[in-house]
Amino acid sequence: MKKFNTSPISGAQELLPETQAVFSSLKTKIENVYKSHGYLEIETPSIERTDILLAKAGGDTEKQIYKVVKTAEAADSASQALRFDHTVPLARYVIEHENDLDFPFKVSQIGTNFRGERAQKGRFREFYQCDIDVIGRTELSIAYDADVISALIDTFTAFELDTPILARISNRKIMTGFLEAHHLTELTADIMNIIDHAEKVTSEQTKVSLEELGLDKSTVKSVLSLIEINGNRSAVVSALKELDIENDTFNTGVDELDQVLYLLESVGLADQITADLKIIRGLDYYTGTVFEFILPEHKNIGSIAGGGRYENLTKHFSDKAFPGVGGSIGLTRLFYVLNENKLLKESKKELINYAIIPVSEHEFDEAFNVAQKLRDKNLTTTIVLTNKKLGDKLTYASKIAKHGIVIGEAEIGAKTLKAKDFETGEENTVNIEVVSNPEDFWAD
Repeated sequence: MKKFNTSPISGAQELLPETQAVFSSLKTKIENVYKSHGYLEIETPSIERTDILLAKAGGDTEKQIYKVVKTAEAADSASQALRFDHTVPLARYVIEHENDLDFPFKVSQIGTNFRGERAQKGRFREFYQCDIDVIGRTELSIAYDADVISALIDTFTAFELDTPILARISNRKIMTGFLEAHHLTELTADIMNIIDHAEKVTSEQTKVSLEELGLDKSTVKSVLSLIEINGNRSAVVSALKELDIENDTFNTGVDELDQVLYLLESVGLADQITADLKIIRGLDYYTGTVFEFILPEHKNIGSIAGGGRYENLTKHFSDKAFPGVGGSIGLTRLFYVLNENKLLKESKKELINYAIIPVSEHEFDEAFNVAQKLRDKNLTTTIVLTNKKLGDKLTYASKIAKHGIVIGEAEIGAKTLKAKDFETGEENTVNIEVVSNPEDFWAD
């Protein structure tokens, strides 16, 4: 009988070793792809000052953050909290280290974040996020938007999923300029929020929501027609230009979308991207390019990554302008949904190369000696140090290792060891002095 509830808290992921190995493999692949694209890795503290975390956030965020209670200084306990994303810490980091950074600053952050929201299936309170961002000082080329998207495409390609991925790309300036042209600037946030939820409700509900804002039927029809535009670069850009909207913001958005799509097409990614005006992204700090990744054959999963362009990362901390573009993979949620939908390649239990099995404590020193020599040759090795019968030790070793090497008085006296392949049962004599190449490990 348990004396305590030993299950993990709600909203926290806890995996068995073989499943953890798959999760860690995905994380390693993300790290490697980010690095291959020239993104420099940094780590920011999990604990930040509360006023820093809430600088750009609303009331809902304050309700969701985990505050750190310092029992020795209870009166000051509300001054620190756990980070809820990588964006705010990155903004602080850029201001703090501005003079030591080279701009454009291409940066990756992979680590856990914490949100005290209601835990539910596929939504976690503690979760890994894998972010990449490019930060400019005063200005940043629109071409970096394509750079971020291409890195994320390469990341998902590295996952070797048994299903295609698709990046849906748009530009918020298109809708912003469209609403400016229709004299609806004051309703921009409300209209974009409705569009952001359009795929979660019926088209009729979207229409009603727009009408409830006071839009006339003609304008509602125009908005609904605009967000239905999607497809390849040439078709979408042509459709947008045919609207003949005389607004600088709108036309800048079209040109930027055209350039980003062109750059991605030029490196052979045309089949993995599409322009889609329904993509708005709800966060209001996005100002230009926005994108989301989906698995077209599994639309029920929803977005598996997203991001976009922001005009000034650090506006809450500094008067200087630091425009940027970034993307994020919520790895914990992604792993959960991919695993649930059986889209990950099955992985066998990861076994250690060798288990060294001393017959008694008298052979411990030789067991440690042999194990170290194996490790020196990059062969994973453990020593079974339990005080049990030899048969029990072998049974245990067969569950965790590919090969077992028994060391007893006879083996030490003969200066030879035998390694048993637990899968085939085959035994091979090995040199007690490990040679330099693993291929030559077996004795003649």
